[in-house]
Amino acid sequence: MGVGGRVIVVGAGISGLTAAFWLHRSGVDVTVLEGASWAGGTMKTLRDGGWLIETGPNSALETTPLFGEMFDALGITGERLYADPASDKRYILRAGELHALPMSPIPFFRSRLWTAQGKLRLLKEPFIGRAVREETIAEFVERRLGREFLDYAINPFVAGVYAGNPEQLSVRTAFPKLYALEEKYGGLIRGMIGGARERRRRAEKAKDRAKMFSFVNGMQTFPAAIAAKLGDRVKFESPVMSVSRVIDGDHAGMPGFALRCGSSGISSSRKADVVVLAVPANAAARLVIPFSPGLSRALDHIYYPPVAEVFLGYERSRIARDLEGFGYLVPAKEQRNVLGTIWSSSLCPGRSPQGYVALTTFVGGSRQPDLLSRDDAELLALVRNDLGSIMGVRGEPAYRTIIRWDRAIPQYNLGYYEVLEMLERVEHDTPGLFFCSNYRGGIAVGDCVMNGERIARRILDFLKTHDTARQRSLSGGS
Repeated sequence: MGVGGRVIVVGAGISGLTAAFWLHRSGVDVTVLEGASWAGGTMKTLRDGGWLIETGPNSALETTPLFGEMFDALGITGERLYADPASDKRYILRAGELHALPMSPIPFFRSRLWTAQGKLRLLKEPFIGRAVREETIAEFVERRLGREFLDYAINPFVAGVYAGNPEQLSVRTAFPKLYALEEKYGGLIRGMIGGARERRRRAEKAKDRAKMFSFVNGMQTFPAAIAAKLGDRVKFESPVMSVSRVIDGDHAGMPGFALRCGSSGISSSRKADVVVLAVPANAAARLVIPFSPGLSRALDHIYYPPVAEVFLGYERSRIARDLEGFGYLVPAKEQRNVLGTIWSSSLCPGRSPQGYVALTTFVGGSRQPDLLSRDDAELLALVRNDLGSIMGVRGEPAYRTIIRWDRAIPQYNLGYYEVLEMLERVEHDTPGLFFCSNYRGGIAVGDCVMNGERIARRILDFLKTHDTARQRSLSGGS
């Protein structure tokens, strides 16, 4: 038996689709309205001959059992591809040379990525006290682990994950689990031990232990499968122009929402008991003006840096070095033009034709946003120059394409906790309105999936309460 009430999810990215999937599975009348003509938002896969290009996430980490549950229900478990075990090997550039990132104590102390002084500095970590104010991730790491670890571990990692700047990102909101280790356990080493026990109880995996995966036909397989499961409940090319509060006579005078949609120049309206805003922050900013002008301004000011993805294909003989691994990241101190390169064809089969390799390089981000003002020819020259000096890539690429994102990834910068508090207040003051997007709760695919499922559970609780209140209203309050 389904739960009463109508739910509209605005946005068919992976967050919104996940919420809709779990609601539909619980028997809820749910509709997804998407302005684009495809499902998945930035999680989009392109095929061009023998090349497979991901315009968004190249892979995901299996950090939650929700993935397995959803894949089984969607019938795509057999299409999942786990990354080659060699992809656990990642590299950091230092002084023009790629160094493998050590994943255990002995390789760490043997590594030339850090000096002996930098390694010994880590021994002080258990004796460092807690912070006395909100810190950036750079301040947090330098205080606890030292400057060298910040420069040649955290700085490139932040560039690879957020396309961000550790001098700006808030450790509390951008890396809440790291922040919690200090808050709860008093330090990172003690916290890693205690945190591992908690993850085992929750059946979750740390991101450095979780298996990496994609699909035979790319990451868009996942959102496309959810959309197919929902069928005509997903309405493409249906951008939502406005959301307003109404008193619904069809539902015993209970408050609900009216949405105005536009498609092909035609305007239409829909009603709902629950609205989930699962769109980027600037789009949500426009829709929440009637409920909170202050939140609207805050959402509109969330910074999404521009990023360019330069996808190049080469004959394998054109690459001087071995490509066993995930790829490499570039610290800011190296003063290069790229943030890093994924060795895409090394992760999973089918990303390049036989005898060729696929390299996905990222440029811009918070570190160098001005580079996105360059035209494609200039970007290509910058990337080829760095690939040549770092990896020994020679000659012309056999394949090339450049994908630009003017607004790539939301930055959880210092003070971001105030935005999260505003979101909670508006949800509290506007019953039935929920926010579910990667500007809240994490930007990784696993974070989005967990947040979507969490929002679905909250909506189910809300609808049950809503049903009870409506029944009381219909019976005269008895």
